Amino acid sequence: MKRYQETTTISLLSGGLDSATATALALEAGQKVIGLSFEYGQRHRRELNAAREIANFLKLEEHHVMKVDLGLWGGSSLTDLDQNLPKQGTRDGEIPNTYVPGRNTVFIAIALSLAEAKNANQIVLGVNAMDYSGYPDCRADYLEAYQKLANLSNKAGRQGNGIKLWAPLIEWRKVKIIQEAIRLNIPIDRTWSCYSGQNSPCGKCESCQIRNEGLIKAGRPEMCSHGQE
Repeated sequence: MKRYQETTTISLLSGGLDSATATALALEAGQKVIGLSFEYGQRHRRELNAAREIANFLKLEEHHVMKVDLGLWGGSSLTDLDQNLPKQGTRDGEIPNTYVPGRNTVFIAIALSLAEAKNANQIVLGVNAMDYSGYPDCRADYLEAYQKLANLSNKAGRQGNGIKLWAPLIEWRKVKIIQEAIRLNIPIDRTWSCYSGQNSPCGKCESCQIRNEGLIKAGRPEMCSHGQE
């Protein structure tokens, strides 16, 4: 029987600051990391370009980019160009139209397949439930339930080698994530968080606002995006 490798992690690497930080934490813990990114029908390729840059910078063992076109049926302003990106900030109890239906459910399922094929012992996710609008697939109870399914859904789990879903940032505020990114020497300027695909971050969308607020609190206001006129 093939045993899994206790030092191999699959990273869901979006190209954003959170996933880059989570990936670096796995490397710091002594894990070999294989990156997995998705072309899922998003508005732009800037985040995929950033994911490739981060994968190269961190010298990952492998980096795979897979096409899974969730934009075929839309349902989100990130995959449907006819929907406007929200710029009013987060509102308690309201899930914004940037939520992509089923995105993390699909991504984790594919990551589990890759993890089993590569005999990896865990998947690291940069999901965060604190500073965003409570996306249903970025919450602790969702991951806890998915972990139970993961343990039952594949050969590794049935043989007692369950693949762990690790979300180290899930209860961190953005300022703490940025502080960790700085400590880990992550090139923050190479990560991409903006929902738009312009040459520079818009500085106005929800993601830019949260990132800028965190940078200011972390004492790095010079790294904030100020948008374009």
